[in-house]
Amino acid sequence: MDLADSWEAQSRQWIEWTRRPGHDSYGRYHRDQFLQLLPPPGQRTVDVGCGEGRLTRHLKELGHRIVGIDASPSMIAAAREADPSMELRIADAAALPLDDASTDLAVAFMSLHDIDAMPAVVRDIARVLQPGGRLCFAIVHPINSAGRFERAAADAPFVIAGDYLRPFRYADTVERDGLVMTFHSQHRPLEAYFRALEDAGLLVEALREPGIPDHSLSSDASRRWQRLPLFLHVRALRP
Repeated sequence: MDLADSWEAQSRQWIEWTRRPGHDSYGRYHRDQFLQLLPPPGQRTVDVGCGEGRLTRHLKELGHRIVGIDASPSMIAAAREADPSMELRIADAAALPLDDASTDLAVAFMSLHDIDAMPAVVRDIARVLQPGGRLCFAIVHPINSAGRFERAAADAPFVIAGDYLRPFRYADTVERDGLVMTFHSQHRPLEAYFRALEDAGLLVEALREPGIPDHSLSSDASRRWQRLPLFLHVRALRP
């Protein structure tokens, strides 16, 4: 089963998970930290791997002329149900249904690590960007996906027991407040993402490793994630 199929199989759980207010990091701090990288709304914004549309809807509210694209029919159906006025398309992210140089901003929020053909997706994003256009993406930080804390304590050691440089598939099952979700993803080292940008002719303008602010901590043990980054945010330019 490829990653797209895995997420389609988990679509019901994900929609319930993401639409419960305050259930994950998105609404508490992650979205707003990511939005700091984005340029103002322009001609058109494409949301690559939009899922059930939570960021797509927010970008629309901020004035973006938005197109949401995802390979999961169930996710797109949920996004359309939440806002029938949005332009949403079922498509492979490596073959975007958009003309060359037809958009000035592409967003891939927490999706590139959930896609098998990541380099091909970055190349196709570069194709649809106009000169001067930008790609802004957020991923699980590769240091995060490479290892884990030995225990749930603020001072717990973080251990990489395997091979950071070797890509591998992984699945994390998380149970929280009565909901269960399995996250299917691909670990890749930092170099893999930056080689993909390099090969696509995109130039990095900004890189952020956002920390967890105090106000979003659910327990003292959560402070362990103030020592290591959960996420990586990048903005890249098509010259």
